[in-house]
Amino acid sequence: MITETSAVAFRQNLGEMLNIVQYRNDSVLIKKDGKPVAALIDARLFERIRRMKERFDALCDRLEQSYSGVHEAVSMTEIEQATALARRETADAWRASGRLPALPAAAASPAKRAKRGASAERTKGAKAKATSKTPR
Repeated sequence: MITETSAVAFRQNLGEMLNIVQYRNDSVLIKKDGKPVAALIDARLFERIRRMKERFDALCDRLEQSYSGVHEAVSMTEIEQATALARRETADAWRASGRLPALPAAAASPAKRAKRGASAERTKGAKAKATSKTPR
């Protein structure tokens, strides 16, 4: 659970806020002028977040090194395709486990999705050819 408090109330009730975090394993969101400015969280949670950030930064560094020398547009296209695939696989797994509702039969077939995508590409290609012809 997250307890929200103003900076003034937080200052006045610091001991109570520490107890909320330490003994109830809650977090405290501290607001100033109604806007969130800080959070008081359990030290174990903070350590997990810090480790996750370090792993994320290391992964970003590895990606940057892997794609050095590759044109940005090419690398962004590859990353977007990989992201779309991962999201699709996750959604399929969640649907299989019941965490997401099943797709309608027409949309569920990967072959139909691929066929729709291929026909859309052919349509785009035909339109591009038709518009690229210059009159003589």
